[in-house]
Amino acid sequence: MRKYNVAVIGATGLVGSTILKILEERNFPIDHIYFLSSKKSAGNQIVFKDNEYTVEELNEDSFNKDIDFAFFAAGGTVSEKYANIAVDKGIRVIDNSSIYRMEEEVPLVVPEVNPDEIFNSRGIISNPNCSTIQSVLPLKPLHDNFKIKRIIFSTYQAVSGSGLGGIKDLEDGQIEFYPYQIQGNALPHIDSFLENGYTKEEMKMINETKKILKDDSIKITATTVRVPVKHCHSVSVNLEFERTFELEDVYKVLEQFDGVIVKDDVQNNKYPMPLDVEGSDKVYVGRIRRDFSLDNGLNLWIVADNIRKGAATNAVQIAELLIKD
Repeated sequence: MRKYNVAVIGATGLVGSTILKILEERNFPIDHIYFLSSKKSAGNQIVFKDNEYTVEELNEDSFNKDIDFAFFAAGGTVSEKYANIAVDKGIRVIDNSSIYRMEEEVPLVVPEVNPDEIFNSRGIISNPNCSTIQSVLPLKPLHDNFKIKRIIFSTYQAVSGSGLGGIKDLEDGQIEFYPYQIQGNALPHIDSFLENGYTKEEMKMINETKKILKDDSIKITATTVRVPVKHCHSVSVNLEFERTFELEDVYKVLEQFDGVIVKDDVQNNKYPMPLDVEGSDKVYVGRIRRDFSLDNGLNLWIVADNIRKGAATNAVQIAELLIKD
């Protein structure tokens, strides 16, 4: 099997370090690997597959190497500055930031949902928002079978979605990263507010879902909330379909879809929870029930590990698609 040269940008951060873990777990065929980060983290040592590597400072010359894939996990500013430099060197970029997601020529990919989009890439493939990734997995088969007319997203997002700063605020009880205490609290405020009253996070879910499902006709609204949970995002999803459905058919299409695990036995208090889902690469769905307030309405509860499937694992899965093409 051919092996590939890989670079991880933001290798010392939460998502970057998890990408390394996923590459190792999934035995991605690597020949050489490079770890790139800020000046502050340069010189640190990273152990990967029992070998020790030195983190290099990221600069414009960092991509003057024989690199096949570059995983960007250092934020939008870094991606905006360096991703196209990498592409100009012939490197395939998998970007975890939001900077390129809505550009028409950049594929926004969840491998179980729209894998063929990778063939439309000119060099950059975007990893979607974490809450979007876990939501579109169950929505894809439902849309294919029953035609989604409207979506209401209500998220309960873990502090790890904010990176190490969010985790520190939760663990220490400080107010350093968030504008208010997160311990014992819930903040209806993720990313900055826009003129329309929504946050950027809410608009990401709205716009990215339409792009991934390739359907601008779907009416979508969202409220995203940060909760005092360390790992795993939860999303309450209310759907309105154009077609009639039977609940047994909903269960069937979800259970048969790759990457989705149905955990729904309310008689025995079985439903997805962050504590149970942490560390998994699957998306768990439960509390499946009709919305009796409208015709063809359905409610879902969706939980996934936001750092793994919501970021690092999805990025590595994209790379796995690329080595198959």
